[in-house]
Amino acid sequence: MQTTQLTESSLLPLVPAYDSILALAPYQTGKPIEELTREYGISDVVKLASNENPMGCSPQVTLAVTEQLGQLSRYPDGNGYYLKQALADFNDVNVEQITLGNGSDDLLDILARSFVGIDDAIVYSQYAFVVYSMLAKMQGAMDIEVPAHRFGHDLKAMSQAVQDNPNTKVVFIANPNNPTGTQLGHKELHQFVASVPSSVLVVLDEAYIEYSPESNNRALLDEFDNVVIVRTFSKAYGLAGLRVGYALSSVPVADLLNRIRQPFNVSRIGLAAAAAALADQDFIEKTRLTNDEQMRWLEKQFDALGLGFVKSYANFIMVEVQVEMEDISAASIHQALLEQGVIVRPLTAYGLPNWLRITVGMAEENLRLIDTLRSILTED
Repeated sequence: MQTTQLTESSLLPLVPAYDSILALAPYQTGKPIEELTREYGISDVVKLASNENPMGCSPQVTLAVTEQLGQLSRYPDGNGYYLKQALADFNDVNVEQITLGNGSDDLLDILARSFVGIDDAIVYSQYAFVVYSMLAKMQGAMDIEVPAHRFGHDLKAMSQAVQDNPNTKVVFIANPNNPTGTQLGHKELHQFVASVPSSVLVVLDEAYIEYSPESNNRALLDEFDNVVIVRTFSKAYGLAGLRVGYALSSVPVADLLNRIRQPFNVSRIGLAAAAAALADQDFIEKTRLTNDEQMRWLEKQFDALGLGFVKSYANFIMVEVQVEMEDISAASIHQALLEQGVIVRPLTAYGLPNWLRITVGMAEENLRLIDTLRSILTED
């Protein structure tokens, strides 16, 4: 199927609000299993590309969803009362500090639309979530990418970038970071927040917090009114298909976000499923322990294959594929894996052409990955 390239001339006299929108490329999601099946006729597919929970979701979620099936003709509770109350109790905050979103991406978008205008700036790290740069372009704002340090956030350099650019309105920090898996400590994050003006919003994207509970920075909310923490039910909770996220912030910030938030942005099923998922912390603990065990196993296998990787604190690992053969590259290995029914994520869009991001799967999925990867690397 051919796609039409968007250009300013093709839109005239209808033009986008900001020229920067023309520089946007559509976000590339992980290849769906169904698409790979259509392309290659492969029915036995292992998807390790989108950081989904290979264990699925809590059994309690299935029951909660089933109970909502007879109410699909009714709008959901636009305020999300029961889910917000559960989140308030779980995170030890007031209900008025919570904003619900259609996944955490929705909340990042709401934050940008609430606080960033044309000629403002958004600061973020090199090798951080690509959506941060996209949000700046969508708002007609300046995107300031600060060089990474060892594939992670260089907070001192980011603080300097804020000082050098007084038009900075938002700083995005992913912790643990996607796609590199790196983690920041409490002390350095506290120092960073204290170093920036109170007029600059510091957004901590904690999409993978359940895999690294020690990187929970909830305590910052008690000291700084310009901190927002964004989380999701798409990863460890296993609800990626339902799109539910939430933000924790000061009451004034939450009030602004809820003015921008679309009504009914979380579905009836999503609200019920998220509340049930949050209640089953035994499932989350089992998920974390399984992920830790399989992560250690994968690290040993990559060592044995002579492949470099970055230590990860999430449910994925970034692997360097740089083989001393002209016909072997990360792109060719990614393609070869696809042709054998294993989906991983190439990182060329992040400026990391020699790297692949691989989601930690269940034991049999990880074994399939390693066996397939080994066969590709040892082909004559």
